[in-house]
Amino acid sequence: MSKVVATGKTIEEAVERGIAQLGVNRDRVTINVLEQPSRGFLGLIGAKEAKVEVTLIPAPAPAASAPSVPQQSARESTQEAIGGVPRQDSGQPGGEAYQQAVRFIVDVAKSMGLTVEVEIVHAKESTTLQISGPDLGLVIGRRGQTLDALQYLANIVANRYSDSFIRLVLDAENFRERRKKTLEELADRLAGRVIRTRKEVVLEPMSPQERKIIHSRLQDHKQVNTLSKGDEPNRRVVITLK
Repeated sequence: MSKVVATGKTIEEAVERGIAQLGVNRDRVTINVLEQPSRGFLGLIGAKEAKVEVTLIPAPAPAASAPSVPQQSARESTQEAIGGVPRQDSGQPGGEAYQQAVRFIVDVAKSMGLTVEVEIVHAKESTTLQISGPDLGLVIGRRGQTLDALQYLANIVANRYSDSFIRLVLDAENFRERRKKTLEELADRLAGRVIRTRKEVVLEPMSPQERKIIHSRLQDHKQVNTLSKGDEPNRRVVITLK
């Protein structure tokens, strides 16, 4: 058995079930998110579990003896395996971790019928993996849900190969910046509604990163406060009058 379809209340739970069925470690599989979980109306009607396809990565063929493999060819093979992206993290702590995360993203995209390249961009607080290629709407998903799921799984993969915690951010077509601007405009608009109606506003469930954008936008507002309530993955931002 080299491929299974598994379900769960969350993507991570579905992935764990699929890996358990195959009986291998996480780094031996690629993940294709088939369906995002949905609570449905009132959390009951039309609710759907997450569905993922977990595919076993074939074991590599036995390596040829060292004299028969030129050093340059080995480097070229490594670059091709990660989407043709030159290694940009030489000298960076956790370099292997970043490369494993890139390989994971390229493999998942390939299972979706996409050919992508991934650029590793190091910054002070985190490292961004910039995904480029055609039809990236499939990678991004509705409101970035697929991209967020890939980011979550890529972080798990990377930290399996790192002695210290590293934080990866996945981006495609500058989606993160565009989404940030959209959320900031939403925060301003809803703050105005709270002031006019004098009633609190509860936003839809958001990821921790997106909730942080709302909180940061309104943290110095003179007339409204923000707070979060609920449990993941249904935690929401609430905007109230001061």
